[in-house]
Amino acid sequence: AKNCNGCSLRGSCHKSKGNRIVEINHNLRRHKQNVRQNLFSEQGLAHRSKRPWDVEAVFAAIKHNRGFRRFMLKGTDKVEIEAGLLAIAHNLAKKAA
Repeated sequence: AKNCNGCSLRGSCHKSKGNRIVEINHNLRRHKQNVRQNLFSEQGLAHRSKRPWDVEAVFAAIKHNRGFRRFMLKGTDKVEIEAGLLAIAHNLAKKAA
């Protein structure tokens, strides 16, 4: 098989007719490297170890155990109240168990 530069496989690699230009964002690479260093530093690991909670389980329990599928009220304020009531009910049920 030939390579993509002068080939019969060119169409399977990409659809452009001319040569393509690949640009590298060095600023983005630098930011990603800084984030990676921060996450794996001693301080970053200490911060992450304090946040191992998985909140998705709470939403799954509310949906499955309480049968909650959609808000009954409209408007941000009313939805916040309804969500708060669901959270209170969930926490009370945990305390009662």
